[in-house]
Amino acid sequence: MKINRFIAAVLAAAALLSLAGCGDSQSSSENSTVASSTAESAPAESKAADPAPAVSAERRDAVYKYLCDNFGKVMLSCQQESTWMGSPDYEMDYIRSVTGKQPAMRGLDFMNNDFDGVVERSKQWNSSGGLVTICWHTGVSGSGYQESKDENPDFSKLLTEGTDEYNSMMKSWDNAARALAELRDAGIPVLWRPFHEFDGGWFWWGKGGKDNFIKLWQLMHDKFTNEYGLNNLIWVLGYSGEVKDGWYPGDEYVDIIGSDTYDNSTNKRAWKKLEKIADKPLAFHECGNVPSVEKFENDGALWSWFMIWHTDYIIGNNAKNLTEVYSSEKVITLDELPKF
Repeated sequence: MKINRFIAAVLAAAALLSLAGCGDSQSSSENSTVASSTAESAPAESKAADPAPAVSAERRDAVYKYLCDNFGKVMLSCQQESTWMGSPDYEMDYIRSVTGKQPAMRGLDFMNNDFDGVVERSKQWNSSGGLVTICWHTGVSGSGYQESKDENPDFSKLLTEGTDEYNSMMKSWDNAARALAELRDAGIPVLWRPFHEFDGGWFWWGKGGKDNFIKLWQLMHDKFTNEYGLNNLIWVLGYSGEVKDGWYPGDEYVDIIGSDTYDNSTNKRAWKKLEKIADKPLAFHECGNVPSVEKFENDGALWSWFMIWHTDYIIGNNAKNLTEVYSSEKVITLDELPKF
């Protein structure tokens, strides 16, 4: 059944009150996202199947609190999966064979419209006690990596309600929202990282410049929050390694900010820029070769998590260092996560 305007508004208001920020100097309403929009912005009818289960918000809040409480003290290990190496557990199996452990968080991708597969693997990983983070390489209307790089939309049309471009994008977002709603209904929190590396300019979502990107991010946040009641999302804003000024959508639209680099460093240069942008946990959301824990500590960059990219990137890591990282007291692995 479809939820009405009142229920959508209640979901938005409840979510706004639920996520407390990490900074002591700011109130929860200033630091929380999920539903910063007012009840008036909720549509008369929503496509969400039912009111979001309370357990989704409770578990999301517990995960976010855990990340806030441990930020700067320990790092969660995270690994991006691939799906074309004979098994979607290719990377996880490799890490276990080398280190004897598993990452605390699994990275997945809606790329190539793999909504059903990502939902199923997220459920499986959640059942093992792990956390999930999802990104999305896609074109404006769907598909995968090539489209995300090649497309160059007219943002004046894309962001105007009622245009063909806008409607096409909304249909694609509906597919993602329904998949995330299935995880919500299963009580699974998702660290949702859409439009990553936006300030790099190589993906279509960054080609319209900072102002259009901010509108795009806020549009998705409002749709997913107010229309679909996705109270299981922790919104992760993923900068490139440059961390350019002027791209921040606002505290009420973001829970965690981060950066990625493949230069084998601890990404400390980005850390210094990020901490000036917002009082949020900071994530190293993509890397190639993970540095030693000692380097992270010496650089003062104990990220909320680090995520090694898939296939050749994880295989290319030094096995001795990888084992030491996964064995460190400063790194949380799957067996060390609390039950949320």
